[in-house]
Amino acid sequence: MTGARPDAAKRPAPAGEGAPGNRVLVIDYGSQFTQLIARRIREAGVYCEIHPPARTEEWVREWSPGGIVLSGGPSSVYGDDGPGLDPGLLALGVPVLGICYGMQLLAHHGGGRVVPGKREYGRAALRIAESETDGGLFHGFRSGEELAVWCSHGDHVDEPPPGFTTVGATADLPVAAFRSRTRPLYGVQFHPEVAHTPRGQEIVENFLFRICGLSPDWTSGAFVARWVERIRRQVGSEQVICGLSGGVDSSVAAALVHRAVGDQLTCVFVDTGLMRMNERTSVERTFREHMGIRLVAVEAGPEFLGPLEGVSDPERKRRIIGETFIRVFERTTRELGTHARFLVQGTLYPDVIESLSVRGPSATIKTHHNVGGLPDDMPFELVEPLRELFKDEVRAVGRTLGLDNAFIRRHPFPGPGLGIRVLGPVTAERVEVLRRTDAIYLEEIEAAGLYDEIWQAFAVLLPVRSVGVMGDSRTYEHVVSLRAVTSRDGMTADWYPFPHDFLARVSTRIINEVAGVNRVTYDISSKPPATIEWE
Repeated sequence: MTGARPDAAKRPAPAGEGAPGNRVLVIDYGSQFTQLIARRIREAGVYCEIHPPARTEEWVREWSPGGIVLSGGPSSVYGDDGPGLDPGLLALGVPVLGICYGMQLLAHHGGGRVVPGKREYGRAALRIAESETDGGLFHGFRSGEELAVWCSHGDHVDEPPPGFTTVGATADLPVAAFRSRTRPLYGVQFHPEVAHTPRGQEIVENFLFRICGLSPDWTSGAFVARWVERIRRQVGSEQVICGLSGGVDSSVAAALVHRAVGDQLTCVFVDTGLMRMNERTSVERTFREHMGIRLVAVEAGPEFLGPLEGVSDPERKRRIIGETFIRVFERTTRELGTHARFLVQGTLYPDVIESLSVRGPSATIKTHHNVGGLPDDMPFELVEPLRELFKDEVRAVGRTLGLDNAFIRRHPFPGPGLGIRVLGPVTAERVEVLRRTDAIYLEEIEAAGLYDEIWQAFAVLLPVRSVGVMGDSRTYEHVVSLRAVTSRDGMTADWYPFPHDFLARVSTRIINEVAGVNRVTYDISSKPPATIEWE
């Protein structure tokens, strides 16, 4: 979310999620970078949504995008099961940018030549045609300069379609970028959305502002104003209940709904027995005392830990926790006599993408607590004001709402809590071991001034024990793994390179201060291939 750009087209800027004609449709062909495309567009201040290739011309016409981006993907345009392109989309007159596989689709449908070739993965030097440095995708670039770009493809365009002209080439790709001479259709074989294309954001913004003529109206202030009105229309005079965990998502969602309906909102903090150290005290102090939000705290640890006994499968854990959470809500609302009809959830856009799979038949990575763990017969209608946001956008909304920075800057914490960080069976004893370990780890990160450099840091209790020696005695105790990653949006992540002396200090403290732990490891996997959470 951003402010206006001086070189953006001068047109009225509607509020919120982008009015018809002032938003971008990203069609997902299965690229690992599709979410990065959406992030780059959002960072430019333009609203966009990701949708599957099955969207029809009629649906797209009604949604009325001001620009369309075709993502990359692992398929071949010659494959029997490769997702296709409705030719009607190209006849709408809406500017289209094809990236990698998206470019190959444009070429294939237009009569160009796409050929299989040696897979190219890594950096390349793009030579830009002189004609494109004024008003096109490469506006502002020097004529003839070589631009560092990132490629990841097998097939490539060898000959542009009739009516298209080549505007960029590399040593291995004779057609690395092209455009139509008569229609606003553009394609690039490289990936402008990734950090390895250093000037990729400029290319994205040239498409948005120079070619599509869009306005950067996607701001946190506009979002808040639009959603306050939307929540009021949805809720009316009914009562609303919110499950407040103390994490960024639920905190911002609660503050936004409270801005809209005031005392119609009751927040319920459910102490599941799976929370971080001192979580309840922190939430009560901030939301009840400082923000004046009606808050009820419920002690329900045994209700969650009982059904989890002996359960190791992470998907079963998530569903048990989600269903138990709703049952506690049902009972709490009856006891409070609020007759709440609506339930606030802090669901985010990556939750929706990973849980529901925008491509349809592709595999679900994991069921998110906010979107997949709720029983079908729950008595509430959902209010999900953050469903269209990435994490950094949520933080921006939180700042606009005046939420305490201590909550805005917090690392993500999963809805199922420590239940999915205790690998294997969940017991009160194992949760307490992990809770104390996690608290020491985060305390040391804060003391070292590293907290804000890290996207997410946490400890995991492994389902194994290890032999050790303490004093003169043999031990056979728990093993914990520490995890810390850097990320822009949680869709990809790299492990954080702590100094060795930091890791040594944390390990010593954990082993000395947490009874039952005799071994500490550090996870150095990135996402992909790993996920950030272990379960």
